[in-house]
Amino acid sequence: MDLSKDVPRSVKDKSLEGIVMLARTTDKARAHAAGTVGEYHFNCGMDQRVLEFVGIDHEVFEKLAAANDDKKLGELLQAKYLNKKTANEIAAFNADYLKISPEPNSDSQKYFVDLRNQIAPDRTDVTTWPDLLDLDEHRDVPRKVAA
Repeated sequence: MDLSKDVPRSVKDKSLEGIVMLARTTDKARAHAAGTVGEYHFNCGMDQRVLEFVGIDHEVFEKLAAANDDKKLGELLQAKYLNKKTANEIAAFNADYLKISPEPNSDSQKYFVDLRNQIAPDRTDVTTWPDLLDLDEHRDVPRKVAA
């Protein structure tokens, strides 16, 4: 995968073992191993969070991701790391993960707002990192309507 020419899969993609962010982290790991990570950063905080849930070190994960296609990687992860995770644990992780947003009044929030304003200043409804990354990578992000 050459992330200097393409974008990784969405945070919301659950094609790898039903876990959000895992496919994106896989794309970044493969690109990092190949030296084609571009502007992306493998082992960022979001990667660390999903890898911690899986129970695997980022260096071990990078080697497995680089050496295997998604099907084989999924089988290896299931056999050694995910076999004790329940469907409910995965669903809870996914739900929590998709709510990740910057800490109020932090440098992260300032960066988030600045980036959102550059990409789409009219999208103040975008408040989570998964939505902002999708917006930045030109994926459809449905507008949220205030309740």
